[in-house]
Amino acid sequence: MSDKDRILIFDTTMRDGEQSPGASMTHKEKLDLAEILEAMGVDIIEAGFPNSSQGDFEAVSEIARRSKSATICGLSRATEKDIQRCGDAVRHAARPRIHTFISTSPVHMKHKLQMGPNAVLEAVGHSVSFARNLVDDVEWSPEDATRTEFDFLCKCIDAAITSGATTINVPDTVGYMHPEEYGALIRSLRETIPNSDKVIWSTHCHNDLGLAVANSIAGAQNGARQIECTINGLGERAGNAALEEVVMAFKVRGDSLPFETGIDTTRLARASQMVSRITGFPVQYNKAIVGKNAFAHESGIHQDGMLKNTETYEIMKPEDVGVSKSSLVMGKLSGRNAFRDKLKMLGYELDPDSLNEAFRRFKDLADKKKHVFDDDILALVDDQLSAMGERVAFRSLRVIAGSEGPQTADLKVLVDGEEKTASCQGNGPVDAVFNAIRAIVDHKAKLDLFQVHAVTGGTDAQAEVSVRLNGEGVMAVGRASDPDTLVASAKAYIHALNKLEARRLKRLAA
Repeated sequence: MSDKDRILIFDTTMRDGEQSPGASMTHKEKLDLAEILEAMGVDIIEAGFPNSSQGDFEAVSEIARRSKSATICGLSRATEKDIQRCGDAVRHAARPRIHTFISTSPVHMKHKLQMGPNAVLEAVGHSVSFARNLVDDVEWSPEDATRTEFDFLCKCIDAAITSGATTINVPDTVGYMHPEEYGALIRSLRETIPNSDKVIWSTHCHNDLGLAVANSIAGAQNGARQIECTINGLGERAGNAALEEVVMAFKVRGDSLPFETGIDTTRLARASQMVSRITGFPVQYNKAIVGKNAFAHESGIHQDGMLKNTETYEIMKPEDVGVSKSSLVMGKLSGRNAFRDKLKMLGYELDPDSLNEAFRRFKDLADKKKHVFDDDILALVDDQLSAMGERVAFRSLRVIAGSEGPQTADLKVLVDGEEKTASCQGNGPVDAVFNAIRAIVDHKAKLDLFQVHAVTGGTDAQAEVSVRLNGEGVMAVGRASDPDTLVASAKAYIHALNKLEARRLKRLAA
């Protein structure tokens, strides 16, 4: 038995995280991510917003059916239609939860809801009661709680508890508060509201001022026992509290933060890489816990200290978060079994066909590169997985480039299984490649971002390309890697195009 208080981890990557512009997830991607989250030990998975679209409803329903240990939660507004739809989606879960909310701040009530305080208060009681008739576990949130008048906030929370809420969440929706303020708010609410000890108190902090993790920890220090967060801090605007940072803060600083979670931290790096691949959002190199440089040391003084004792500059072990110490162990002479074991160590377990394809791609890469690093393998497999099931698939590319021009791209792709080709010129080789894609797949999307960086060091390093497309107000980010920068560019553009189409169809369905 531990003398530390248990903190429940509520992951909302698939709901709040997906609301990030361009971060839309497919049905299969949500199922795969839910599997990773449950294996990691996440207590509550907010799988989506069932009434927002048929696709979201189906994803939440399927995740609920597949769940074994985690509570599966859906979000709903304070209407019977939303709540009923949410209840229908989560009812197959072993542990279903409905999370319903309504705005309570003066600015939200006036401009967003166009409702008065009495009407909002009545809606709180009715929505929670209706949800409680569908499931035993109901979470209630006052949106924009931290800009809500304290007395009115207390009245709303009291109504929610009286109506049957089992968890009360206190969202810092716009990332407005600082830790001392937010902790004091949680403490004051618990001390003021009757029966506050009958519910679990939860935090949901946004990162607009870079304080989401600090505010979440302050909430725990003042009585909150559930923290809502996302992998990589994904979320609207500046994002949410990062799950990996919250969890490791408790693990590393247990001396002064007497809390524990049920998270298997050795799976954090894998989950981070998966979310980055699914959303197309790269993890910044100096990101805490899971960034590429989180355990890198370049300064001579730092390297000298590390060689003498790793504790001189590392407060946690790389293995604790699933980062391998050794990265240079694979080459062109490595066999299939060694490759499969390496993938397993990196967090992948592929079916036989996918393994064969990944091994073939690895061998091709090993013939082109002198050394194959873990990051190369991760990029290779993630690129393969992201292309599975897409409407448009890359086949081949030949580019003529140089100072004399004209720069020309000969492209071959599959569109719905049919082979199509195009040859186009452009203002440079990349422009020629993108013109060829546009010639085959007619679209009006605007290129908002084109970014290239090397996966590893050296002139033979794989290039990883990120492309962001914007079409009719819908954004999508695509990523791809290849030793040839132009091939990676074509694959990334096609990946973004496929995601843009999927997101557009999802919006139409909604």
